[in-house]
Amino acid sequence: MSFLELVALIIDDYDTAIEFFVGALGFTLVEDSPAHTNDGRPKRWVVVRPPGAQTAILLARADGARQAAVVGDQFAGRVGLFLRVDDFEAAHARMVAAGVEFVSPSRTEPYGRVAVFRDIAGNRWDLLGPDPRR
Repeated sequence: MSFLELVALIIDDYDTAIEFFVGALGFTLVEDSPAHTNDGRPKRWVVVRPPGAQTAILLARADGARQAAVVGDQFAGRVGLFLRVDDFEAAHARMVAAGVEFVSPSRTEPYGRVAVFRDIAGNRWDLLGPDPRR
């Protein structure tokens, strides 16, 4: 068996990112442990995961100018991450109430309900739910 365990997302600040992913998106904080960079400087190993999911996100604080330059633009302005939920309307309402920035109104497509939002860093995501016509 093999599966995608982690996806790294470069962020500016651990605590602000945890607050967004756990508070606004409803993810679970899986791990927040002290760690070290390859050259021995302190950092944190911070992992969040949507409830019930197997794949998690490693929140990686930008280290240096090159990484800082891509915070919020890791997918060159495209939607790069896709959050599938069972109850689209409830998830959308909860996220709006938490201050999540949606950059498009929700709509129904052949693959289901969708609305584009930005994460705390500015990366674009699709919130996806089932097609209400089925």
